[in-house]
Amino acid sequence: MNKTDFIIQDIISKIYQRCFKDNKLPTQREMAKQYNVSRFTIQKVVDQLFQMGVVDVIQGSGIFIQEKIIKNPLVFNSLTKSPYTKIDSKVLDFHRRSATKEETMIFQMDSDVWEFTRARFVDYKLEQVEKSCLPVRLFPDLTVDHARKSIQDYVESQGYKISYYLTQYIPTVVTKEDAELLLCKKGTPAMKIQNRGFLRNGQVYEISEILAIDYSVSYIRPFDRERHSQRLK
Repeated sequence: MNKTDFIIQDIISKIYQRCFKDNKLPTQREMAKQYNVSRFTIQKVVDQLFQMGVVDVIQGSGIFIQEKIIKNPLVFNSLTKSPYTKIDSKVLDFHRRSATKEETMIFQMDSDVWEFTRARFVDYKLEQVEKSCLPVRLFPDLTVDHARKSIQDYVESQGYKISYYLTQYIPTVVTKEDAELLLCKKGTPAMKIQNRGFLRNGQVYEISEILAIDYSVSYIRPFDRERHSQRLK
């Protein structure tokens, strides 16, 4: 684990240990001295904590912990902890086709689907290849440009509200075909991430499958004592 990731993990751990008085982090100068790193490294740490929704930075006042993270699960991965300004997408394929039987069941509607594949870059480094499907009935005017940018922003611009995601992580290895896209060797360990995105009314609006290399994910969740007790029976 590099220094930046270690400091991020350690600060989040200390937040949940209630180590910071008045929900406020030390100054960047104090943290640089504490962790024996440069101010530049601490600035990167603070920027990532802000992008993850862990802290608010108020100029002239300090770095404040967002209280909501204490009450809700916190999940972040090697892509979502990066600011959007550092993430870029390239659409590799975009077309309209008939939905499969499985897709019709998932979307619960008889509709063609938009299918597109895009490469995701962080700081110009290829990190993921993502294949997504959205029903044409919900999004008749979806374009390649929409697919290149934030799908979530596009969906909400159409008057919908996104509610939650169902996500499954499956360890895998890169096939010969995927290795050509990801610029790596066949057989390289990777993570397959399958998602279903839900609107507030319960409608599935997107299904996607991401293949990621050099992938990591961290999460903090409350201990479910009742669920734990049931599993012991």
